Amino acid sequence: MLVLLAEYLTQYFSAFNVVSYLTFRAIISLLTALVFCLWAGPKLIRQLQRMQIGQVVRNDGPESHFSKRGTPTMGGLMILAGIFVATLLWGDLTNHYVLVLLFVLGAFGLIGYIDDYRKVIRKDPKGLIARWKYFWQSAAALIVAVYLYWQGQPEGQVLVVPFFKEVMPQLGLMFIVLAYFTIVGASNAVNLTDGLDGLAIVPTVLVSAAFAIVAYLSGNVNFADYLHIPYLPGVGEMAVVCTAMVGAGLGFLWFNTYPAQVFMGDVGSLALGAGLGAMAVLTRQEFLLVIMGGIFVLETVSVILQVGSFKLRKKRIFRMAPIHHHFELKGWPEPRVIVRFWIISVCLVLLGLATLKVR
Repeated sequence: MLVLLAEYLTQYFSAFNVVSYLTFRAIISLLTALVFCLWAGPKLIRQLQRMQIGQVVRNDGPESHFSKRGTPTMGGLMILAGIFVATLLWGDLTNHYVLVLLFVLGAFGLIGYIDDYRKVIRKDPKGLIARWKYFWQSAAALIVAVYLYWQGQPEGQVLVVPFFKEVMPQLGLMFIVLAYFTIVGASNAVNLTDGLDGLAIVPTVLVSAAFAIVAYLSGNVNFADYLHIPYLPGVGEMAVVCTAMVGAGLGFLWFNTYPAQVFMGDVGSLALGAGLGAMAVLTRQEFLLVIMGGIFVLETVSVILQVGSFKLRKKRIFRMAPIHHHFELKGWPEPRVIVRFWIISVCLVLLGLATLKVR
């Protein structure tokens, strides 16, 4: 929105030309989303409290979580609003990478909202029935996957393998399959991770920031050629959405840090996870997401192993899954679990970025 206005005003005042610089708009987008969330957060929390929209805590969970009952949830609305406001103000809304990413965030946010609405407003502990949740996630992901395949150029449908600069096979129709599983898988992985105060949002912020860098590099022909990654014209604009997610995530963390004043709910976790998956697909860096989002992978694998072991052997591997609950039941205080997972996430993101050069 402001990009078009600035282009018009540049003919009268050259200072407005600064808005044409992607790096400037990415930084301002981050700050806009951050300020919006800091402003909107207290208002949203008060409204959620008035409506008695509180967190539901499992009776079989750690006892330390019982005190969280009634804490306002659905704070993901704040995050999504911050992302959309910042992007609408500072993003190029004619760019299809931006539009695809906004569609993913909005579609998965709506699915999460319906699930939260059923749980906390209609008091249905099951929320949106699992098969329907998966159906709508699949439908949204397939729409995006098929659209990208149909619109895509050959360089946008390769598989980038870390550490091997010459290994970039064309995926063909397998692109649709990979894109689908990346988006849906990432969405559910972040949802599983969102179990402690601030545990999911910080890795999300870190990975989003990294993808802002990757998008900028992939959209620049010189950097892409130097790093031996696919050159994707226009994908750099996606950095504005990525940094908006960083800013909105930091604004949410202000209220979500231990002890949390608000939780993001499925409306936030499903949308943010799908957003990360879409970033990976759009930049052709699915493997990079696995590395940088290692915390999300660990949480998901712990659940798969726990369920599989119990069904096959009638024995549990962990005291409780996802794995962050295992460490809680071992006696780790919640803040210790959170911060240690944050530290691991920082290291994994740096490792992932290093793979761009070590090829």
